Amino acid sequence: MTGTTSAGTVRLADDLVLTRMGYGAIQLAGPMAWGPPKDRDAAKSVLRAVVDLGITHIDTSDYYGPHTVNELIRETLHPYPAGLHVVTKVGARRGPDKSWPAALSRDELVQAVHDNLEHLGVESLDLVNLRMTDSREAAITGPFSVLAGLQRDGLIRHLGVSNVSGEQVAAAQSIAPVVAVQNFYNLAVRADDALVDQCAEQGIAFVPFFPLGGFRPLQSGVLDEVAAGLGISRMQVALAWLLQRSPTILLIPGTSSVAHLRENAGAAGVDLPAEAVAALNAVGTAGRFAPWEQR
Repeated sequence: MTGTTSAGTVRLADDLVLTRMGYGAIQLAGPMAWGPPKDRDAAKSVLRAVVDLGITHIDTSDYYGPHTVNELIRETLHPYPAGLHVVTKVGARRGPDKSWPAALSRDELVQAVHDNLEHLGVESLDLVNLRMTDSREAAITGPFSVLAGLQRDGLIRHLGVSNVSGEQVAAAQSIAPVVAVQNFYNLAVRADDALVDQCAEQGIAFVPFFPLGGFRPLQSGVLDEVAAGLGISRMQVALAWLLQRSPTILLIPGTSSVAHLRENAGAAGVDLPAEAVAALNAVGTAGRFAPWEQR
């Protein structure tokens, strides 16, 4: 087993090369991604460890906290190391009851981009994902056009989409290049199998959120058996399966623990044997998309 970078990188543009093993910062906020971290120094240690591991892809949003995670990233890592890319998302906001209502109007999207710029301490955002929160049938062209305009203004370098269907990806692509798709996908939730392959064919990153199952961690006897046979953790097996599923899959597992971060990163060096991959492939289902509104 080798280091984090052994899984390689994906070049999405000349100025956007991301390690396939990334880091999702949502858990650096308090419970339910609300408020500051319980232990600010520990959270900062995680961010420093991300950089030390050679990870160049941090996924965040200004509605984590809200604001607190981006402010923590800036406080800990700014000025950002060369090659590190902080990827954010817009399209939702936080209500006073900790809800996640959609925020897809022009004014809301413009404000969200400016909030991310301010709290991350940058003049231009490397990659912004438009998070569609209502349904996979909703019209994406209006809000995506707003972000494309901000890209032309120089506030955003690259655009992605999240919580979308293949049809929505195509609609967005008719407006501006899409370099990443961020959807709910893991060993057990496989409704997006066709979209994963479509992204690989087009050189688009597919970034699964909840790669380890989310609030309900992945449960599978096959996962346990493969992990025991290889002498690694079941979560490392689940991440390694994703890395082998498609060459353009990028991972952003989240944690607030340095030890857990290092365990996740270790999956980058796992080479699953063919028989293990075949057994794990049989675990997944290609059923109806299972939405999650808190992402």
